[in-house]
Amino acid sequence: MTAPNLRREFTAWTAIDGLFFFLGAVGAAWLVWLTIDELVHHGIRYGWLILVIWLLVAYLLLPRIHTMLALIYLPDYFIGRARLYDGLLGDPVNLALRGSEDQVHTAMVRAGWVRADELGFRSGLRIVTSTLRRASYPQAPVSPAFLFGRMQDFTYQQEVNATPARRHHVRFWQAPRGWRLPGGASVDWIGSGSYDRGVGLSLFTLQITHKIASNTDVERDHILRTLRAADPAAQVEVISNFSTGYHSYTGGGDAIQTDGDLPIVDLSQLDVAPIIDRNGPSNRVHRPPTVYIAYVLTLLRGLVAVTTALSALVVASAVPDLGWWVVAVIIGGIAYLVLAHLTFSGRPLARLVILTLSVVGALVALFGGHHVDDHEGTVWLANLMLDIGILLSLSAGDVRAFQLRIAAARRAARRSARLAHMHRRAQGRAVDVEIELPLDP
Repeated sequence: MTAPNLRREFTAWTAIDGLFFFLGAVGAAWLVWLTIDELVHHGIRYGWLILVIWLLVAYLLLPRIHTMLALIYLPDYFIGRARLYDGLLGDPVNLALRGSEDQVHTAMVRAGWVRADELGFRSGLRIVTSTLRRASYPQAPVSPAFLFGRMQDFTYQQEVNATPARRHHVRFWQAPRGWRLPGGASVDWIGSGSYDRGVGLSLFTLQITHKIASNTDVERDHILRTLRAADPAAQVEVISNFSTGYHSYTGGGDAIQTDGDLPIVDLSQLDVAPIIDRNGPSNRVHRPPTVYIAYVLTLLRGLVAVTTALSALVVASAVPDLGWWVVAVIIGGIAYLVLAHLTFSGRPLARLVILTLSVVGALVALFGGHHVDDHEGTVWLANLMLDIGILLSLSAGDVRAFQLRIAAARRAARRSARLAHMHRRAQGRAVDVEIELPLDP
């Protein structure tokens, strides 16, 4: 199902989120520099910081830099390429369909494809464990890609050799109402198919990701063969040289090539079959993995504050003014725990408060720096990393999108409740009127 565009309803939040997003990038760069400085300062004894530096650069700093740069140099209109979460160009558009959503699902299932799970905390954890164990996961989720300003509506895939490391997959986006392809052709669905040949490191972000086969036309033709084998009556129209054949790279750094032809498969005459889809869309708003990460980091931030304050109670009797400070820190730690729960539940104001506290905490650390030479410096570094981690995770675009969806769902639920209440009251008045009417003689 197509998610509604909610950006216009929260223009003030958009500006605030943009500020926190930029501050998150600054915080990530500072944390990388600080970690490198600690590694140089302590030498080989802190060699584990190399892993920390890679994690910070690959999953925090570079994606955020690419996101900001993509807003400048990439056009915000259809160019025949999907875009990745960090704004980089993804797989090429190489397929289009005509027909209803039910007809697309029917055709893909008959053709031997399996609908992928939505990417969430559990499905993301399962694909990691399945890949490491080389275990089968036919419904393994696919990373989000964006077209028309939104994520794919659904994805189908075919697992190869019973491992999610290798698979055929194709993402589908519903075309906006009244939209036409360049050249004037009208279609209902846009598809982007590619073949995952293994797992490796992204060239542009250094993240662990799937690597796709370079010749995307082979995957396009494979999808066409399976669809035509399942429905020989399906008509196929090919737009030759739809996009000039090119050699390019995806956001993962994979070389790709295509002849630029775009086949359009007409499924409008396909009889819809009663398919039991256990992974179909639902009214539930799924939390992205970033929300879980932010929740854990916020809980840890509160627990670190509370445990630090409790350990200080040991010396509180020797320092008269320390007791009040300890009480204040404990109250602040408990507040973090409450705010973490409210943010996890989708409360925008709680997220704004936590983001503000994280910025304040990072600024305090900036003007009171330490080296990790003692217990005090270790606690300082832990708090700083948690503050920047919270800032980065809660300012991510998918967290804001999740809270907007939650807000929209709650408004819809309140409207439904009001309408139901008004309906019950109207029925009650109708009953009262009938009772009060005099009987005919």
